[in-house]
Amino acid sequence: MSRLAGKVAIITGAAGGQGAAEAKLFVKEGAKVIATDMQLELLQETVADINETFGEHAVAVQHNITSEEDWKRVVDEAITRFGKIDILVNNAGILGKLSSDVNDYTLDEWNTILNVNATGSFLGMKAVMGEMKKNKSGSIVNISSIAGLVGGQGGVPYQASKGAVRIMTKSAAIDAAAHGVRVNSVHPGTVASPMSNAILAADTQNSAATRIPMGRVGVPEDIAYPVLFLASDDSRYMTGTELVVDGGETAV
Repeated sequence: MSRLAGKVAIITGAAGGQGAAEAKLFVKEGAKVIATDMQLELLQETVADINETFGEHAVAVQHNITSEEDWKRVVDEAITRFGKIDILVNNAGILGKLSSDVNDYTLDEWNTILNVNATGSFLGMKAVMGEMKKNKSGSIVNISSIAGLVGGQGGVPYQASKGAVRIMTKSAAIDAAAHGVRVNSVHPGTVASPMSNAILAADTQNSAATRIPMGRVGVPEDIAYPVLFLASDDSRYMTGTELVVDGGETAV
């Protein structure tokens, strides 16, 4: 397969879960990938596995997505190694504790979640947009959540952060469209991943699966393929849109 042949992608949060699945699929589809994460050792293991299977097409870079300086370093690494940036997947994020009561959260907890999930995505778009506009081509995929669409799917700060990702995606897409750059968001439902495994393990009644019309919790690959679609030229006439991938969870 070669849906991303000749493309260069940056994928954040790629040490495990959805980010790792996306990095593996992108390389399989012909892309060169700068895979980033704060967890360097785990990221290196993930990238080594990808390269062992598909050849030396992925690079591991430790990366704090809340640092503008770190984003500059990652972009410079992509340009130095591969000459351009075609795709950005803003995948990295944190969940925090789950509660719909605003009084359950301190200001520090609020700021931390918003800083990672919303500001991190903003800084990523800001870091790559100049290169993409210069090349008059590019696809940015921001990973939001169904928690950015409906209430009751996460803690107050998490939902606020994912709602911010949804709206900033649409806003950025309006300006970027004139420059040949597309910006879209993906909204996963309940997915088994390192971020959610503790919550799913505590779900002794299996209520997560029973509330999903398709009858099961998602896996990272279920999200990776829709992300691939938005990253590729298959979605060339799509921008500013939100792609919900939730097994029907928000249809109930």
